[in-house]
Amino acid sequence: MNTPQRIHELFDKGGGVFRLIPTFVPRRFSEAGRRLRLHPDDYYALGTKRGSIKERWFSSVIAAMNGPLAPPDEGLSYVDTGAEDKFTLRDAAEELGAALIGSALKQKYGTWPMYSKFFDYNPPLFFHLHLTDEAAARVGRIGKPEAYYFPPQLNNHPGEFPVTYFGFDPTVTRDEVRQRLLDFEKRDTRITELSRAFRLELGTGWYTPPGVLHAPGSYLTYEPQWNSDVNSVYENVTSGEVYPYDFLVENCPSDKKQDVDYVLSLMDWEKNVDPDYRKRWFRPSIVCGHSDERHTEKWITYGNPYFGAKELTVQPGQTVLVKDEAAYGCILVQGHGRFGAFDAEAAIMLRFGQRSADEYFVSEDAAQRGVIISNASACEPLVMLKHFGPNHPDMPPAP
Repeated sequence: MNTPQRIHELFDKGGGVFRLIPTFVPRRFSEAGRRLRLHPDDYYALGTKRGSIKERWFSSVIAAMNGPLAPPDEGLSYVDTGAEDKFTLRDAAEELGAALIGSALKQKYGTWPMYSKFFDYNPPLFFHLHLTDEAAARVGRIGKPEAYYFPPQLNNHPGEFPVTYFGFDPTVTRDEVRQRLLDFEKRDTRITELSRAFRLELGTGWYTPPGVLHAPGSYLTYEPQWNSDVNSVYENVTSGEVYPYDFLVENCPSDKKQDVDYVLSLMDWEKNVDPDYRKRWFRPSIVCGHSDERHTEKWITYGNPYFGAKELTVQPGQTVLVKDEAAYGCILVQGHGRFGAFDAEAAIMLRFGQRSADEYFVSEDAAQRGVIISNASACEPLVMLKHFGPNHPDMPPAP
């Protein structure tokens, strides 16, 4: 059976819902937090040269920007066909178009425009920014806003440093930052001395615009983000690990790699030194008005023009019809039961390459008709995280 026919067959069989295969991504830097529910023997499943597995990607139609050893499909989500054959969510979005992602997203972006991930590092990550659309376009890419939510179900330990640095203290000058960058290959610049840190709170989140420096803390983080994997690393030594100059300038044009003022121009300076940073970008959860004694939905990512996310909790023994006005991907983090036509259960311990029953993609039409979700447990809630593109009409505005 050819791939287009298979895509339509699975789409119809699932009632407009696809079950996805787990997509794990290694990174060659830092240390894994080991909270991805991956078997302890499998964190180096791709070999030590690739680094340990530190991320799991959801609803992804883009490949990871992950160095010359990465296969071309690393990071792409695949649809679970129940057999040996498989196809990517990107192929499904191309074949089904508006039937999968809705006419608004298809017309504006041509494909599904965002993805999400679990980010799982034991120490804090390096202090870095993601490029704006304008800066990314100079190297043939697109900009990357992102958001964070800290799910209690996946944070059995906080890692080494559950604190995130954002931007710079409002008293810091551009010249001070410039000097630290000039010293990138000379000494440990300790650039986060110029920043400010916020202790992370489980069950809450943040939104980070492009151009803002951040050094994410060590909680496992659920990260809805735009379809990009592009950054500039301003910190040269993090938790004793030294990062090469290329990490700073790998997404700069070739004639700008030695131009410190160009690197500085990647920052959105006003956002970095905003004295009301927490007030503007912190995201406490917001309970949806349709919640009742059977289920609760909360907005956990909102107030930006790119993407949104919800946390859905279904109480033990309950069945609910859950409707949304836009297509979405989702990941089950606690409990078991039914999700539409599928048996569903949160993963406890996966082997690398193993299929699971915890990740789905819901077409716009299926979302609008509603998905019947049943919690088969007599004791535990069923908890699911749902990520949307920019077109959900009920997404709350920024505070």
